[in-house]
Amino acid sequence: MNRLSERDLQAFHARGFLEIRRPVLSPARFSRLATLFEELLQHYGPDDLNMIHIREPALLEFLLADEVLDLVEAIVGPDIGLWSSHFIVKPPHVGRITPWHEDRAYWDGRISTMDGIVTIWLAIDPTDVSNGSMGVIPGTHLRSGWNYENVDIGDNIFNIRIRPDEVDESQACYFTLDRNQCSLHDARLVHGAQVNSSPRRRAGYTMRYFPTSSHVPMDKNPGHALWLARGRDRAGNEYRNA
Repeated sequence: MNRLSERDLQAFHARGFLEIRRPVLSPARFSRLATLFEELLQHYGPDDLNMIHIREPALLEFLLADEVLDLVEAIVGPDIGLWSSHFIVKPPHVGRITPWHEDRAYWDGRISTMDGIVTIWLAIDPTDVSNGSMGVIPGTHLRSGWNYENVDIGDNIFNIRIRPDEVDESQACYFTLDRNQCSLHDARLVHGAQVNSSPRRRAGYTMRYFPTSSHVPMDKNPGHALWLARGRDRAGNEYRNA
């Protein structure tokens, strides 16, 4: 069992995130995921790995694994849908900035509510500040109404960011994770990452889940697909594995 303690859950709800400094997957399963990632990186390149599980269903072994779902069930509830996944890669000495943002800004209108959506950021490589680890601003999931501005997509992973005068970077917490460890964060939490200034690659797998009481209208999500990960549907959603 890989479940959160009551103390973990309280900390998550108060801060909007957790670091899990223990292995998420069994050694054999993580080894299979890491091997598959290297094959996919070679085949697709680092910029074409978003929603990769739709094209590569072998990834469902990991996305629907009990070790993973046990981590998020206390937050999401017993009825869990798979929302998305994305291998995010920052090569050595390069890699664009991930500007400060909340996932809500990119998913607005695509799902009925952001309540209960959680992201697992699973470290494929060891990650720390020097190779561009993710940073979060604690407690910002409790605020709404952030103002965004456009940025140059050549220097940034996304083309918008929260206005710098609204983000207190002195409050940022940056994750340090070994392989097969992870962070969890609320979809409404402000987070981002700097460039990779080290000689080491930084790669992680984001695995995102939502409570099936939330409705995902497929006409607002062209090309998207959902999987029922655990439990039952509660909102009339369409699932690939139904």
